[in-house]
Amino acid sequence: MTDIPGTLRAAAIKALSTADLSEKARLTTATAEFWFARKLGLSAPTDPPSPSRPGRPLKPDLVPPRDVPRRSVHTLEGRIAMIHALAHIELNAIDLALDIVARFCGQPVPRSFFDGWMTVAMEEAKHFGLLSARLVDLGSFYGALPAHDGLWQAVEVTSHDLPSRLAIVPLVLEARGLDVTPSLLAKLQEVGDPQTGAILEIIYNDEKKHVAIGAKWFRFLCARHRIDPARRFQEIVRECFRGEVKPPFNDRARAEAGLTPTFYRSLSPLSS
Repeated sequence: MTDIPGTLRAAAIKALSTADLSEKARLTTATAEFWFARKLGLSAPTDPPSPSRPGRPLKPDLVPPRDVPRRSVHTLEGRIAMIHALAHIELNAIDLALDIVARFCGQPVPRSFFDGWMTVAMEEAKHFGLLSARLVDLGSFYGALPAHDGLWQAVEVTSHDLPSRLAIVPLVLEARGLDVTPSLLAKLQEVGDPQTGAILEIIYNDEKKHVAIGAKWFRFLCARHRIDPARRFQEIVRECFRGEVKPPFNDRARAEAGLTPTFYRSLSPLSS
């Protein structure tokens, strides 16, 4: 794999910019392996700039969230729509992890920061591959249905500030996956789809780790400036997040990942 650039930032940007999704996943995994083997420098003045948008194929069509197909698991078409939506989330998650590495390479953080986010990128590529293969098993493919662009908008809103990126992406968006996946697993068991359930189990366990990586580095940056992390999290969410942080919350999984209720309860519209 001699096509991997010599720095982590350049390699992450190459994967981020690639429109061929199989190649994006391959480049992401290879970049992580080269980085963990310490075969890459961190950055260089000759690195290309981060793209404003990730590389994408012509399909799926991007539409407003209300126009994305419903995701009921009780029909084959509904399960395909749900898996397609999850695959789209995981594709965005690859690019979100690559972007945090590329965009914030100049931040004064330990090298282990980049170890964490390249682990996330590599695991998100694995998730996308599993879900894409499952779509093929069910007679469909990624790109067959429309999807929405809300996740990438989180990049644009938080491109100016590393703590904001950590607060919104892992601690709001990924944490939401911890809340909704257990009930989804129960529904898949009910309709007799253990193959999809096994994939979601893998994703759920990995996502706990990803939220933990986000929480670790958010707390690290707050401690550096002697800022209360829960209060700062709430300020950022109110400033940068357009949606609602809404229950039900999987308090146990969130706490295992270092995201305790003091962070998010007061942001819920149902909080007293």
